[in-house]
Amino acid sequence: MRDIPGLPSRRGFLKASAATAAIAGIAVPAKAEQKPEPVALTEYKPDCLKPSEWVFVMAAVARLIPSDGDGPGAIETRVPVFIDKQLAGDYGKASDWYMVGPYQPAASPLRGWQTPLSPLEIYQQAIPLFDDWCKTTHGKIFAELDAETQDKALTSLQKDEMKIKPELREFFGILLANTKEGYFSDPMYGGNHGMAAWKYIGFPGARGSYKEWVGKHNVKYPLGPVSISGERG
Repeated sequence: MRDIPGLPSRRGFLKASAATAAIAGIAVPAKAEQKPEPVALTEYKPDCLKPSEWVFVMAAVARLIPSDGDGPGAIETRVPVFIDKQLAGDYGKASDWYMVGPYQPAASPLRGWQTPLSPLEIYQQAIPLFDDWCKTTHGKIFAELDAETQDKALTSLQKDEMKIKPELREFFGILLANTKEGYFSDPMYGGNHGMAAWKYIGFPGARGSYKEWVGKHNVKYPLGPVSISGERG
């Protein structure tokens, strides 16, 4: 992450997020076959995001984890694909959440989900509002702004300077959380392509056991990561 006041540095952000955002499991012992390269993001057909929403997500995650840092960016790790697939599934629909009111949008986030909207509905309603604000304030929708102006716009969204509707006030937090999750998730969920994020931080992934390395500090783990599907990095 870069040039967004109030947010941690890119390296600090990645290191602090890795422990909680990476999804691990049990490795498949058989040797995994070489997987074919997925289609380019420009040719990807979203499962649920509309074209305008997809363009926004692509642009936003590219600023939250840029490609010009000291590790892979959100675009290289296909974070937008992860977000699209999650929003198309149970998470996006809040299928297994308690969604019965009353809701208090002004309440502390510690009191849980305080909106009748599902995550997908928040994306669907917040993106056009934010794009309209960007167009009024900066002359163009978010995806068409230059990188510096995009960072300023995201800062405004984070600080709620645009006074977005109360039921949508958590949009920036959700977007940032989903970006972290897509960056560090197992590749089987669509993000962390090639386990690039795991390689960057030295995370072993879903190996059956690496307990002998837990107590070793400042020693590079000698083996590459393994995904739940058996893919090896």
